[in-house]
Amino acid sequence: MNEYWTFGLLAVTSFFTLINPLGVMPIFMTITGDLNAEQRKKTARKATIVSFLALVAFAFSGQLLFQFFGISVNSLKIVGGVIFFIMGQDMLQARLSKIKVSESEINEYVNDVSITPLAIPMICGPGAITNGIVLMEEAGSIESKIILVGAIFLTCLLTYIILWSSSRIIKFLGDTGNKILMRLMGLIVMVIAVEFFFSGLRPIVQEMLKI
Repeated sequence: MNEYWTFGLLAVTSFFTLINPLGVMPIFMTITGDLNAEQRKKTARKATIVSFLALVAFAFSGQLLFQFFGISVNSLKIVGGVIFFIMGQDMLQARLSKIKVSESEINEYVNDVSITPLAIPMICGPGAITNGIVLMEEAGSIESKIILVGAIFLTCLLTYIILWSSSRIIKFLGDTGNKILMRLMGLIVMVIAVEFFFSGLRPIVQEMLKI
């Protein structure tokens, strides 16, 4: 029983750290800034559901999918790093584009941003995907696999709650506070992007030098 508790605690803490919903929240607040509370809630809900399904799918079949399509986790890290860097640069200049759409386009916009970039690669990023694959390989029993799925669900639920709470934070900070927060988080996102990029590039370059 202690073994299951330890595995479950490891899964929850590692997923929460890698997903980092507190770091996702400023970006979520920015790209949904012109949505009302209900639309923002719908966006957060869909993003976390898509992330949960993607993480579970990768955990059970990640290695097979990567081999079938010839995709490596390192390549995913490089792409994620580029995406994060571009977004971080816009955030640093407080110019990340907010939506200017009509009511008829709201649902389409919600669907678009909830899947990309919110669900993938921000919530369900290279680190979380790799973590799911590795932990699934370590889960030797059915009970451990169930615990792992439960840990992913709990982390996505906490992420949803944090993103949903951003509506209150937006009101509390006001426009000036949001811009200051966006600049600070933009710098952090760019640093994370560089780490992602080079952590993916380094093994590829090392492999090339061996040839």
